[in-house]
Amino acid sequence: MIARKMLILGEIGVGKTSLVRRLVLDEMTAEYIPTMGVDIYRYAVAAAPPQRPQQIDLVIWDIDGNYGQSIFRHVYSQGASGALIVGDLSRRPTLDLMVGLAHGFQDAMPGRHFTFVLNKTDLISGSETAELPDGLRTARQSVLWTSAKSGENVRQAFESTADAIVRREL
Repeated sequence: MIARKMLILGEIGVGKTSLVRRLVLDEMTAEYIPTMGVDIYRYAVAAAPPQRPQQIDLVIWDIDGNYGQSIFRHVYSQGASGALIVGDLSRRPTLDLMVGLAHGFQDAMPGRHFTFVLNKTDLISGSETAELPDGLRTARQSVLWTSAKSGENVRQAFESTADAIVRREL
């Protein structure tokens, strides 16, 4: 078994904690309690040969959205093997911020994998997808549409990032 650190980055209120709690505890609460600093969770991703020959324990660092770009100068981000960069589909400014966080992550941790997570699909209609920022529409990185409320693609977001971490041996 191997353990790897994964960050969850994004603006305040995009659903970072809700995504982790849906994954780890299979629960969702409508009550909003902001993360202060960092909350740390563990999640075991089972082996699935050949892409994941052994179990990987993700040590998930759910980081306060107040840090913005300064997070990459903070001890919280050190040693990360990958990240989920989360935005709220019902709040366009959070999607714009995702692109900047991706650049900051790539600069601070070259070669590390990240996945764009467009959360709260349950709050939008299909016609709103055309309003994505260029940096997300043309991204060569993984882009997943999720709903912490329904659980849609939540496990896939974490497990696909775990697979990329294993492939890159980070």
